[in-house]
Amino acid sequence: MGRLAGKTALITGAARGQGAATARRFVAEGARVVLTDVLDDEGKPLADELGAAARYEHLDVSEEDEWAAVLDAVGPVTVLVNNAGILHLSALVDTTLADYERVVRINQIGTFLGMRAVVPGMIAAGGGSIVNTSSIEGLAAAPLLVAYTASKFAIRGMTKAAAMELGPNGIRVNSVHPGMIETRMLPTALGGIEVDLSRIGRRLPLRRVGQAGEIADLIVFLASDESSYCTGAEFVADGGATSGHALSVT
Repeated sequence: MGRLAGKTALITGAARGQGAATARRFVAEGARVVLTDVLDDEGKPLADELGAAARYEHLDVSEEDEWAAVLDAVGPVTVLVNNAGILHLSALVDTTLADYERVVRINQIGTFLGMRAVVPGMIAAGGGSIVNTSSIEGLAAAPLLVAYTASKFAIRGMTKAAAMELGPNGIRVNSVHPGMIETRMLPTALGGIEVDLSRIGRRLPLRRVGQAGEIADLIVFLASDESSYCTGAEFVADGGATSGHALSVT
């Protein structure tokens, strides 16, 4: 039997990148998986490819009514992976209120709405696991990322508050903090410009950037009963990026 046999999982931002890699791993480990995204043209074919254990639902995580509609359609879930997120790069003085609010609505409010939506079903089921995708920008700041950093710090804090509140109900809540991972997030934020990530990778202790599947493996652990005594914790997968300080960069 797979490590996630008997579990029903909902993954946001599952059409590509870390979300898609997580969906693939979850299905391989025996879970029933609901893939959600706004990228219907990518999400639906992926769910079809994954077979009978997967289905796709359109979900804008920043819209309260859409969360209700999706859960009405699929029923209770025992694992939630709040993975959907966007990146916005700009100097503080050039970040408009609309830019800031868009990042917060998707990254931060989307995570809040997701947690709130699944809790009743998890309580009825006797427990569950919520995995919130933060970032190393939820642990330490980076320039040109004021909105993104704010949202990821907020996810880190909400995770801890939810873990304290929901622990007595058997619901575990943890945050994942990826470093530089090879996905489409950065090129998308740069308007389609491709970026040579190998330069960044060479500055890390492991001398490479990460792959989406490596984050998916960590999320499988947190979704499974193997992490039964883990809640309110921060799980970092960053190639060692946060192990030093600015003066130690080589």
